[in-house]
Amino acid sequence: VQLLEVNKLCNTRNIVTINQNYPGPVVYAQEDDRVIVKLTNESPYNATIHWHGVRQILSCWSDGPSYITQCPVQPGQSFTYNFTLAGQKGTLFWHAHFSWLRATVYGALIVYPKTAVPYPFIHPYEEHIVILGEYWQQDLIQLEKTVMASGTAAPIADAYTINGHPGPKYNCSANDVYKIDVLPGKTYMLRLVGALLNMESFFSIANHKLTIVEADGEYTKPFTTNQVMLGPGQTLNVLVTADQKIGRYSMAMGPYMSAQHVAFQNITSIAYFQYLGATQNSVVLPASLLPRFNDNLAVKTVMDGLKSLEIGNVPKEIDTNLFFTIGMNVNKCGSRTPKQNCQGVNGGVMAASMNNNSFIRPDTPILQAYYDHSNGHFTEDFPGTPLKFYDFVNGAPNSPPNNTGSTYGTRAKVLEYGSQVQLILQDTGTVTTENHPIHLHGYSFYVVGYGSGNYDPQTASFNLVDPPYMNTIGVPVGGWAAIRFVADNPGVWIMHCHLELHFDWGLSVVFIVKDGQGPMETLPHPPPDMPR
Repeated sequence: VQLLEVNKLCNTRNIVTINQNYPGPVVYAQEDDRVIVKLTNESPYNATIHWHGVRQILSCWSDGPSYITQCPVQPGQSFTYNFTLAGQKGTLFWHAHFSWLRATVYGALIVYPKTAVPYPFIHPYEEHIVILGEYWQQDLIQLEKTVMASGTAAPIADAYTINGHPGPKYNCSANDVYKIDVLPGKTYMLRLVGALLNMESFFSIANHKLTIVEADGEYTKPFTTNQVMLGPGQTLNVLVTADQKIGRYSMAMGPYMSAQHVAFQNITSIAYFQYLGATQNSVVLPASLLPRFNDNLAVKTVMDGLKSLEIGNVPKEIDTNLFFTIGMNVNKCGSRTPKQNCQGVNGGVMAASMNNNSFIRPDTPILQAYYDHSNGHFTEDFPGTPLKFYDFVNGAPNSPPNNTGSTYGTRAKVLEYGSQVQLILQDTGTVTTENHPIHLHGYSFYVVGYGSGNYDPQTASFNLVDPPYMNTIGVPVGGWAAIRFVADNPGVWIMHCHLELHFDWGLSVVFIVKDGQGPMETLPHPPPDMPR
């Protein structure tokens, strides 16, 4: 972990990076490989790395979220991450999981199939990694502290970036542009990674169709679309054929904002998809490149098209039914300096919650406390259903901060080993409905259903045959999603909204999956170099 001086958007500043690369180095591996990464912290800040989408079978200690599975690696210290990519292949990624460092500390984790195993689609002429990010002109550790102390939302990003480049629409960025050189007639695979911090984003290429063949590191039935939406934590592999006339086509990323009355950066980040033989000044910029910022239908259309390539091994005999509301809160001001600390809606303090509990990260890692049987660091009383049912989407309390508050606590939900879990995630309308990208550590899950409005088991339609198998699900704005998984990986696993601000505000819960029988179903002891 090292600082790097970068010159962007007319300014020079130091950012936190891995090996002074921005974006960070690509980790290449093959299915079933063991991956060992030694992290040495040469920055002035605490740091951890989360291996996003890695199942971490029996290696919970290497998962990476600070204060959940480990203490952060302090300046001058080292820690070795050690895990196996058991049965996994595809596009995953890694990112910091301390404060807001992941705004610059991220990179791709590319897992190839075993030797001589082909892709289940046309082998592309070339592959390119395309990471969508957000860039701030300020110290992100300080920014997080300032935002959390203010009780209100974060300032908008100074730029969107494609592989770290803002592109020509931003100040001083005419040459700070990512480019892919292509040959006419060839097919390319783009490995798209959503590494944004507080925003979701649309992506498209002018005049070219995208065919999705993989989502969150799992093959899908090919699905062709004009654009895709990636929230933080989501990855997609798309095939693009260079079948247009020779030219320079823009690859664009721009905002998807489903919430009401929230400020966002609206300048598009542009990269070039450039044919051999195109001249320097032949830029093609069709107006209809990206959907409107609040085009929920464009998001639903892509979600509707996602189906697993193979018949899924979907849990059918559900023995653990869970129902979690997700959404925003405004808590009453308790500060003696309200002008400084209570800048949320109507002089309240912004929060976010699951089942109306805003999660507090403790100062002792939950995994350590659980393993040591050490009391007082967390409780095991997270409710499996909301404390009260009402019209979550349309009838939510909305005169903040009256009746819009949440409880605070480090509450965990305990799952027996081997439980077949169905979890309904229900968006609520307090403050605003919103598409929330919910990520579960240590597992992928089948997205068996989703819809708008309040979940109704009588009318909900489920796909139990070939649902997509994902690690991050964008719960539809003003709607619900149903996921299923088998709790077969012992340890402490956080599930949280991947919009960093919402995570900080408390939109998360910890699952504790108990040990099963024998060593292959038991959490191993911690590695010797766990950070202090």
